Amino acid sequence: MLEARTGQQLAIGRRWRIDTALRPLIAKHDIPTLDDLVHRIVSGRSAALADEAIEALLNHETFFYRDLNAFRLLDEQGMGRLHAARAGTQRLRIWSAGCSTGQEAYTIAMMIADRPDRWRGWTIDILGTDLSPAAIERAKEGRYSQFEIQRGLPVTQMLRRFDQDGEHWQASSLLRQSVRFRVHNLLTAPPVGMFDVVLCRNVLLYFSPDVRTLVFSRIASAMQADAVLMLGAGETVMGQTDAFVSDFEARGLYRKRIDATAVAAFR
Repeated sequence: MLEARTGQQLAIGRRWRIDTALRPLIAKHDIPTLDDLVHRIVSGRSAALADEAIEALLNHETFFYRDLNAFRLLDEQGMGRLHAARAGTQRLRIWSAGCSTGQEAYTIAMMIADRPDRWRGWTIDILGTDLSPAAIERAKEGRYSQFEIQRGLPVTQMLRRFDQDGEHWQASSLLRQSVRFRVHNLLTAPPVGMFDVVLCRNVLLYFSPDVRTLVFSRIASAMQADAVLMLGAGETVMGQTDAFVSDFEARGLYRKRIDATAVAAFR
C-alpha cells in the first residue's frame, strides 16, 4: 500500500519501522494487534485509517543546511550561473520536491536572503512540496522544536530569521512569506510552470528503479533547459535516467541532457 500510493519501498533492512511506526496508531485507535490494524485497512472500511498508516510510515527526516558543502556549491556556482543567465528577466523559480517539514525550502530562502546585493530587485518564487499533508502544515507554520532548530542551523541564522516561542522557534513572517508550500505526489504530474532550480534530495533512494526513472522524467519536464538539479549526497543520475547528466560546470549538481549544440551555447 505504501509503495502503490507513494512509490516508496521499505527495504528488508528498514522493515523494523513498520511495527515501530504503527504502534502509536494502534494505541490511538485502541486496536489490539498489528494484525488487527492490517485487517481493518485491507477490509476497506476505513480510508482514513489507511491514510494515517501511510502518514506514519513516511520518513520525514530532514534538517537545515543538510550537506552544507552541497548548498555552498549550489549558491556559488549553480545560482551564480543562473543569476547571469536570468539577468534580463530577473525572475527565478525554485522547487524543493519532497520538502518534508520545510527546513530545506527555508534554507534556500535564507541562502538567497544572505545575498541581498545579488538578488535585489528579483522576483524569486520558492515552492516546497511533499505528499504528506501533515508535513506541509508544519512547513507552513515554520515552527520547530529546540532540537530541530539546532540541527544544521547556525546560531546567527536562528537569531536573525526565527522568533523564540517558549520551547519552540518559529520562522519570521518575512521568511515564511518567501516560501509557498503545497501537497504534491512525485508520482503525479509536476507543479505547473517551469523551474530554474529543483531540489529532490534523499527521496529518490526509496524508489524502485522503474519509479525512479519515472520521477526523473517528470522532474525534467518541469525544468528549463539550463536549470539546475540538486540531489542528496547518496543519490546520482548515473545509471538511473537518461534525462539528466552531471553538470559540466559544477560537479555535484545536474542538468537536463541536451544536444551538443546547446551545450556549446551554454559554455
